[in-house]
Amino acid sequence: MRETLKDLILAYRLRWRRRRLLARAVTKRRQLRAVIDRTGGIGADDILCFATMRNEAQRVGHFLTHHRRLGVDHFLIVDNASDDGTRDHLAKQDDVSLWTTAHSYKRSRFGMDWLTWLMMRHGHGHWCLTLDADECLVYPYHETRPLPALCDWLERQGRASFGALMLDMYPKGRLSTQCHAPGDDPFHSLCWFDAGNYGLRRKADLQNLWIQGGPRARLFFATEPRRAPTMGKVPLVKWHWRYAYVSSSHSLLPRRLNHVYATDGGELTSGVLLHSKFLDTAVVRAGEEKHRQEHFANSALYDRYYDALAADPDLWCPRSTRLAGWRQLEALGLMSRGGWI
Repeated sequence: MRETLKDLILAYRLRWRRRRLLARAVTKRRQLRAVIDRTGGIGADDILCFATMRNEAQRVGHFLTHHRRLGVDHFLIVDNASDDGTRDHLAKQDDVSLWTTAHSYKRSRFGMDWLTWLMMRHGHGHWCLTLDADECLVYPYHETRPLPALCDWLERQGRASFGALMLDMYPKGRLSTQCHAPGDDPFHSLCWFDAGNYGLRRKADLQNLWIQGGPRARLFFATEPRRAPTMGKVPLVKWHWRYAYVSSSHSLLPRRLNHVYATDGGELTSGVLLHSKFLDTAVVRAGEEKHRQEHFANSALYDRYYDALAADPDLWCPRSTRLAGWRQLEALGLMSRGGWI
């Protein structure tokens, strides 16, 4: 009886938390100004991609190309005061609807308040992919089976969400020596990753997986591994206007959407988000982001991280693994086909 009462109280609190997040999004909508709104052309079965970006001229071309190839039909993007041409590039794309804001990324829950509003208005009933500009989704058979096939299979399995591990990719050598031109595939140079230093735990409240590891945990948080960034995400969801992300795309409410893992000893189909954070520009941007204090809830904890990144490190080590494709990632246990054969 005591456990049942505890569960009821938690469910009540989470329900009100979700309502507060939705209310925040409605309020924050006033911070957005439409640059170009092409959402009238969204079809009933279209797959949508939502993102917040700032100064991503180097990545945005490849980001769009990669996810178009996977099967995204329309991109709904918030530009957070870019001054490097990102906004102009996005506005010219026929499959992009674009909003802009100069308000605080941190105070908008790292962009999620803005995206939640757009998803409430435009995402209901669609499979929605929520990403950062430095993330590229891959999954089993992604070269031959586009997102509509994956989403159809998930629906037939009774699943409304799909999990992915964010995998930090890095070059061999100091970051500043790896030249990357706008539009290039960043993973031509960022082709190495850590294969086996991941730990996970299941959060009791939201029931999402909290995964930590990779080069950031190995190098920047070696003495405080519990402070390393979490790598588990739920980027693909069959959206309902009453859903809300809680922490970036790491967790959602209702919490059943976080059940992207098996509990019976088996495996559920999952993917990987190839993370291109460590381009040559990361060295310069580290100083900028440390000054802006916009990217972490407790930014002071990350000052040493930014300092180490600004020192132009070499993240490669003898245990680093070179990327060879999704089958390799599956063999290493970083993604799974599950029952999708």
